[in-house]
Amino acid sequence: MRNIIGIKEMSKEEIIEILDTAKKLDCVNEDKRRKMMDGKIITSIFFEPSTRTRLSFTSAAYKLGCHVLGFDNPNMSSVVKGESLRDTIIMVSAYSDVIVMRHYIDGAAKFAEEVTTCHIINAGDGANEHPSQTLLDLYTIREELGSIENKKIAFVGDLKYGRTVHSLSNALKMFNGEFYFIAPKIIQIPNHILKELDKADIKYHIGDNYESILGEIDCLYITRIQRERFDDIKEYEKVKHAFRISKKDIEGKCKDNMIRMHPLPY
Repeated sequence: MRNIIGIKEMSKEEIIEILDTAKKLDCVNEDKRRKMMDGKIITSIFFEPSTRTRLSFTSAAYKLGCHVLGFDNPNMSSVVKGESLRDTIIMVSAYSDVIVMRHYIDGAAKFAEEVTTCHIINAGDGANEHPSQTLLDLYTIREELGSIENKKIAFVGDLKYGRTVHSLSNALKMFNGEFYFIAPKIIQIPNHILKELDKADIKYHIGDNYESILGEIDCLYITRIQRERFDDIKEYEKVKHAFRISKKDIEGKCKDNMIRMHPLPY
């Protein structure tokens, strides 16, 4: 596998291989791990604000012995002088072994893959996908629950624009997951994802209340309502406080081993 563009482009076997490799790396001596990619250059180019994702990639690069280049503010790059995305990717490729890119346009990572031979990792493209977050989520589920096969997952919050939900549901359908999509109608899961689940014969449920299904699910995956994705601020105001889940809201109502997950600001 040359690039990580989207979960939909990955096979179940490739996902398992990545998770297994991550587990092995987690057990490797720190000094040895820092020599694994010694001398390689990773360039992170973030056209959209990020703290956690950008720093997590930078931290991982340092822990593997890489050098890190890049920018986290396109206003401080040649983009402000009219440089196209194509030209930026080609230019950055000349200095890099791997490019980690976040962009506000759906499909930007796929476009980058098509204009360079440099390795590309998609760190989030618009409301489309966030494959690296999904791989981390799968790793967490496997570590906490012992397996990612046949799990019941409730996705709560912004499911229309939530790229982490889009990627994670695409991944878990390979492992025969069962899904509960809990959200107000205007930010419910897109129809194109439901069609993909139907095609894969995956069972799912649509609703707007999570409390009634707490006793059935293995994982409660909560996402924030993303103000920056709304074209109409009035629509955002209608749903911004749709879900506020505290410990007292779920305690005694869920399975003893149910896990709660949240991608945090992304």
